[in-house]
Formats: sequence, C-alpha cells, structure tokens
Amino acid sequence: MKLIMAIIKPFKLDDVREALTGLGLQGLTVSEVKGFGRQKGQTEIYRGAEYSVSFLPKVKIEVAVTDDLVGQAVEAIQKAANTGRIGDGKIFVLEVGQAVRIRTGETDAEAL
Repeated sequence: MKLIMAIIKPFKLDDVREALTGLGLQGLTVSEVKGFGRQKGQTEIYRGAEYSVSFLPKVKIEVAVTDDLVGQAVEAIQKAANTGRIGDGKIFVLEVGQAVRIRTGETDAEAL
C-alpha cells in the first residue's frame, strides 16, 4: 500500500477528485494548507500599496491506494492538476506499513 500526498492549487480540487473517483478510489482526505516553492510567494497590490505574500494557499490531498493503482492515481492527479504554470504543485508517494478500518477492524488493503 502507498499513501499519495499531493499539494495542488485550490481551484483544481474538483478536477482531481473526479479523476480519482473515476479510477474507483473511494475516499480521500483534503486539507487547506499554505506554502511556497520555487515561486517564493508573490507580490500583490492592495489599495495602491504593494505587499508580499510569502505563503500561497494550496490544497493537500492524501489518498491511500493499493500498489497496483499507484501509477494510475499519480498520472490522474498530474493530468487533472496541471495548468502549465509555476506553482502547480507536487506529488509524493509514501509507503504505508499498516491500515486499519476502525469500525470493522479490517486491515491493510481491505481497510481501504
């Protein structure tokens, strides 16, 4: 099992969710986060005054998948979240040692 963590632009969330549910994935976790990458934030003008925004709003998606779906899920996220501009985000794939569904006690792939 793997945990796929993706940091994307907020307005791409629905596209990514639809792409993942199209693969048959049944659940994911979404968090609103802030951060910066190569773009190092941005400069904005508000009421005539220029100020710097160090941390940009992003969305973090976490989804646990079986090993056979990792490639498809990563590709689906990449295609759905891509705008072609800087700040599109990153995808990380982590190993999951164990998963347990609290309600039923199912473990590992059955818990997903």
